[in-house]
Amino acid sequence: MPSAPCTPAACVPARASSRAAAPRAVLRIAALAALLLTGIALAPLVRYVPAGLVRRWCRWLARAAGVRVRLSGAAVPDGGVLLVANHISWLDIPLLAAVRPARMLAKKEIGDWPVAGAVAARGAVFIDRDRLRALPGTVAHLASVLRSGAAVAVFPEGSTWCGRAHGSFRRAAFQAALDAGAPVQPVRIRYRCPDGTPSTRPAFVGEDTLLASVWRVATTPGLVAEVEVREAIRPGVHQDRRALAAAAERSVLRDTRGPRTPGASCLRPAPGGLRVSPGRSRRAGGRSPAGLPGRRCWW
Repeated sequence: MPSAPCTPAACVPARASSRAAAPRAVLRIAALAALLLTGIALAPLVRYVPAGLVRRWCRWLARAAGVRVRLSGAAVPDGGVLLVANHISWLDIPLLAAVRPARMLAKKEIGDWPVAGAVAARGAVFIDRDRLRALPGTVAHLASVLRSGAAVAVFPEGSTWCGRAHGSFRRAAFQAALDAGAPVQPVRIRYRCPDGTPSTRPAFVGEDTLLASVWRVATTPGLVAEVEVREAIRPGVHQDRRALAAAAERSVLRDTRGPRTPGASCLRPAPGGLRVSPGRSRRAGGRSPAGLPGRRCWW
């Protein structure tokens, strides 16, 4: 079972809310729910909806939650492609679909989410992570979807991380791209404050609930989601899934923007900045920012 050491208490700073934060958050969540319900109603007709409109709808979802989207680069426009991205938040799902509408590989628990689960059930490929024997069948199904010319979106880390740390890319989904002869499209997702400093407020980690995470995003002013579409990895460049997964991971994690000038942050960092705690979290088992297994990352 993929897991990350990140938890809300360890990685997401508390923030004092203003008087206007709660009413604004209620309006944002209402707008988000309205867009999701519209998506559920129109889901049976999705094959007749232009891809450009689907991408705009996905960006509207993020905007309704109070998050501005900055998208750079473009995905392979036609044919089967495996979209792979780092995973931080529930917001990553519409952001990745805004790059190119795709069938999402998701854990089966997402089907139980309120409202959003109904949208996911229309097009997602669910995986039961407790049944390892079912994995070859899931990979074969993903390969058939890619061969049909559709896009498939995957978060290969297998779990959400806070954004200051990351997990290794799991290799199974890359086998589907190899079997189908499909390109792999790496995508980098980051969340920032208006001044450009990183923010972990959108992180959906540990024992966090979906509603708590949505409320935290909706009450945080000025969040910006940066979505960078990196150069596609063409078929035949890598001959095995290990090398292909490693190449995609390097592409996603490569920082092309350079260092940023520190400024006033919408976060409230703990003394000493990012550090490693010796305590294990309930979701330990991944890598911490220092590369130590099972340790928590702190601000």
